[in-house]
Amino acid sequence: AEFATMSFLDNQENIIFIGSPGVGKTHLSIGLGIEACRQDVRTLFINCHELILRLKAAQEKQHLERVMRRYERYDLLIIDELGYLPISAEEAKLLFQLINGRYERKSTIITTNVPLSSWGAVLHSTATAEAILDRLVYHSHVIKIKGKSYRLASVNS
Repeated sequence: AEFATMSFLDNQENIIFIGSPGVGKTHLSIGLGIEACRQDVRTLFINCHELILRLKAAQEKQHLERVMRRYERYDLLIIDELGYLPISAEEAKLLFQLINGRYERKSTIITTNVPLSSWGAVLHSTATAEAILDRLVYHSHVIKIKGKSYRLASVNS
């Protein structure tokens, strides 16, 4: 209910949903994204792996700055499934550039199954992970969701 007012957007705050697969992180972030759209907030939902592929392609085509500006213009950027697939050190730097460009200007929601303390291993760079977390966690709501997978529960019932 606290986030339903969408006041986190007015304050340029971030939300990080952490939890095992199937506990509802993506569902919650989509719900917030839909409500943001209802309030005419420029919103983008994107899978982390897809985002990184797009940033890499833009870098290879010498269009990285333009693509970064496009992602930085969204008032709410929802990055789903950070850490589900490996992220190289170079890819982590691209992610850092994006997060840094949005820092204290726009809100970002991230869903992940990786505890914040393990992001260094996922991003193959402790320094980059610390820089990203420094910007994300400041003015942030970190929500740890515990429980069993809703998807597995529906299969087993």
